[in-house]
Amino acid sequence: MTSVFDTTCGQVRGSGPDRGVVAVLGIPYAEPPFGADRFLAPRPRRPWAGIRDCVDFGPVPPQSAQLPGAPSWSPGDEDVLSLNVWTPAAGSAATGLPRPVFVWIHGGAYTFGSGAQPDFGGAALARAGLVVVTLNYRLGFEGFGHVPADGDAPCPPNRGLLDQIAALKWVRRNIAAFGGDPGNVTVAGQSSGATSVACLMVMDGARGLFRRAMAHSAVGPCYSPELAGHLMEKVAAEAAVPATRAGLTTASPQKLVKASDAVTDGYRRNPHSGRHHWDPVIYGPVADGVHLRADPLAALADGAASGIDLLVCHTTQEYWLLDAVGSSAKVTTEEQLNRFAGDFGLPESLTRGYRGLMPEAPVGDVHLALYGDLMFGEYSSRLADAHARAGGRTFLSRFARQRGGSQPVAYAWHCADVPFAFGNLDEESVRFLIGGAPTAADHHLSDRMAAAWAGFAATGEPGWEPLGTSGGPVRTWETTDTTRAPAPGHWSDSGTVRALWRSFGYRPLRP
Repeated sequence: MTSVFDTTCGQVRGSGPDRGVVAVLGIPYAEPPFGADRFLAPRPRRPWAGIRDCVDFGPVPPQSAQLPGAPSWSPGDEDVLSLNVWTPAAGSAATGLPRPVFVWIHGGAYTFGSGAQPDFGGAALARAGLVVVTLNYRLGFEGFGHVPADGDAPCPPNRGLLDQIAALKWVRRNIAAFGGDPGNVTVAGQSSGATSVACLMVMDGARGLFRRAMAHSAVGPCYSPELAGHLMEKVAAEAAVPATRAGLTTASPQKLVKASDAVTDGYRRNPHSGRHHWDPVIYGPVADGVHLRADPLAALADGAASGIDLLVCHTTQEYWLLDAVGSSAKVTTEEQLNRFAGDFGLPESLTRGYRGLMPEAPVGDVHLALYGDLMFGEYSSRLADAHARAGGRTFLSRFARQRGGSQPVAYAWHCADVPFAFGNLDEESVRFLIGGAPTAADHHLSDRMAAAWAGFAATGEPGWEPLGTSGGPVRTWETTDTTRAPAPGHWSDSGTVRALWRSFGYRPLRP
């Protein structure tokens, strides 16, 4: 198979084949979103002449993060809207039919990350029969910050989501050249990428661009326009520019990254700053009533995406990772736990119920269990419930694999499921997530999870039964490692856990 492919913008040349897979990296799908295009919806890419070499990942969007094994942003990098394709060298299935397409949207609190992270490499899934796409989209203020209207061309909210839609449109127009089926696209993501997927499911602009969706550890809910405006004012003040479109445009991307980090750090240091002290994330999708009419949980419950198959997964100890990397405020006393619950409006019955499920656990573990479910576990499960009850075909799973004895070196925590499903356990950068070098049992679990992803993307069948309108089967992913200590969490009795949340409702966040 040649490594030169025709696209609507011109020819691209990838590398390989390597063990049967061709990689085409850093393909631009939209114009650089800076200069006159800054803060606007993405514009289609202009064609180029000749063959464009696409053997390296493209520049990543503005951010301060430096992630292991992945490129970092350098001020001046502007051509940040690119995607990457891994395709089997055979180009099409043995039957001569095009292959199912798997499009991955990375997480990172809408603030950091890229499609170039080693754990997202698509070669293993391509060998399983998929055409795999990962992508970059605008993050932080560039992608999700509120920009006031000033009478000129409007600066829409949710620009990062609009970038994702532009990438999906590129897939619709071009993926056949790479052996993919534009009519059989699955869009998937984890954490903020998973919530992006849920948003895309209910956005009019994304309608018809994919037929299946996968959401791992979706985080919710969305922001209200009022909260987005409030946070914009804080960032503008930190950047020392007027809180207007003209003022924000004068601030360089680097300046807005630094200002955003400063606002986040201020919340983290101030224990009296309410919800943002515990969760110092200041960007996210905005339920603006136009591009995103409502939080996806409410929209799915109304049947907005009932024709799309959905696979949901979350881990059983989500927040243990955020605690381990120091991004979560520590809770060591009952007073702090009660203040945390009050800041999030959690009913007293929730903290009392979690303490009852974990009677011997330190208060910090009770907090992590409660917080992980608030942000990820319960919200993800409700997305699945809402979609199933509205008539959507829905599958739910939980990742419970952890490693070690009474003091695990790796919990079933946030992000740990991703390298298993991608088949990338041998990447050095994931050793921390999975607790060291993978075992034979780990590889067996990875094979099963990758097969479930590939099966769902190909046919809508991951290997277990869908949810019914009143719940149903839930797949639990774990190894057969009998030395694993019992998890300090509580999902072994998931029915009891979920019953505790019945009195709590999610709604768009406000100042």
